[in-house]
Amino acid sequence: MTQKERYNAVIERFSKEMPAPRTELHYDSPYQLLVAVILSAQCTDKRINMVTPAIFRDFPTAADMAASTQEQLFEYVKSVSYPNNKTKSLLGMARMLTEKYNGEVPDDINALMDLPGVGRKTANVILSVIFNKPAMAVDTHVFRVAERIGLTTKSRTPLSTEQTLTKNIPQNLIATAHHWLILHGRYVCKARTPLCKECFLSDICRYRQSDMYMEKTCSADKSDSKK
Repeated sequence: MTQKERYNAVIERFSKEMPAPRTELHYDSPYQLLVAVILSAQCTDKRINMVTPAIFRDFPTAADMAASTQEQLFEYVKSVSYPNNKTKSLLGMARMLTEKYNGEVPDDINALMDLPGVGRKTANVILSVIFNKPAMAVDTHVFRVAERIGLTTKSRTPLSTEQTLTKNIPQNLIATAHHWLILHGRYVCKARTPLCKECFLSDICRYRQSDMYMEKTCSADKSDSKK
């Protein structure tokens, strides 16, 4: 199978199995999604969706958040990972958004990455989800799944993965493909125990056909036989 054939097959199957994927973070505005994505770093969407309703209620705009203090905001985010750093990021982001962009989330990657707490991944999420731009946010799920199923080959960095994916996926599908890969990695192609037998890509998956998979399968079978 050529690389082009692999991409075509993967896109065709995802289109059938997951026709309308979307982020699992809850939000009603670009500002709310930006807050949620900043908080979601190394934390589950489920946890973030438990935390953000109170934040959105009490800080409905960037200006409202910018007017708060670190001590006040910390109380809302203390249950997520790295609460101190994320509190500082949210305050810095809200203040810059208010002072420089009149409270509006910009649609330019460099402007987004200039905001405190916003790296390339977060910026690409905003660009793809809010502005429907052909941006590929590469998190651990995207990085892992793209490599396992063979869309990338020995990719060393998120940026190289992003560049390979955006080069080979049609522009009108890049934003959608971002969700395909994340959701597949979250629920099927899991890091430690991928559900290969349930995967609709298993017959064309490079990982499934690899020696690494065979070794893990044999080890698991031997372990089960001893019980």
